[in-house]
Amino acid sequence: MKKPEMVLFDYGNTIITETIHGFDKGNSALLKLAVKNPLNITIDILQAKADEVIKGISKRMGCQNRFYQPYEISWTSINRYIYEYFGIEFDKSYEELEWIYWNNATSARPSEHIESLLEYLYESGIKTGVVSNIMLTGNSLKRRIQEILPENHFEFVIASSEYIFRKPESEIFEMALIKSGLKASEVWFCGDNPICDIEGALNAGLQPVWYRKNFREKPDLKMNLNGGYIEINDWLELKEIIKGCRE
Repeated sequence: MKKPEMVLFDYGNTIITETIHGFDKGNSALLKLAVKNPLNITIDILQAKADEVIKGISKRMGCQNRFYQPYEISWTSINRYIYEYFGIEFDKSYEELEWIYWNNATSARPSEHIESLLEYLYESGIKTGVVSNIMLTGNSLKRRIQEILPENHFEFVIASSEYIFRKPESEIFEMALIKSGLKASEVWFCGDNPICDIEGALNAGLQPVWYRKNFREKPDLKMNLNGGYIEINDWLELKEIIKGCRE
């Protein structure tokens, strides 16, 4: 196997492990910042509306399940609709609100040994980047990555919210290849989700690496993988695999 010219990574539960405290925690934090709440909307009412809107998106797109949802709907567009639906107003921008929401709804830490792998890749002259299915803005994603992995050397960070398409759609992988200036055969893609990351990368011609440490089986996740990917449970494993590749 030939050594990659670039290694791309998914974000959540791949390079960074997130703990979800609850999306209601994020919305509760925002409600406290509202300068107008004319209907005295409570978190329960707000969250019920949010769940209704979000659950309807995949259904309206005709997806067999949420992992095959082809298009991204931004956090701002969903929440602007929900808050303005109830006449709730803020004196902060939606990008500021998004950051507050995210940091109350989740906490994050580097995935084990990812820093060691990233350092090795950089010292070996192997480029790196991030491609994430995420409703939040690219600025928020870059900000969190920089806070959690300050020594990273990612050449670019792609957030699906800003590029229409979500993994496993080939278009978002094609965009990453355009930014990399490389051929698909020269790029490896690492992620925890077998559909969005592994199946998607495989179909786009990249070498998939399935990082299984944080993977949890889900009832609506139907895998159609027939090999062609590398499977690891620790980032140190990938370091050793790449070390063993030919130049």
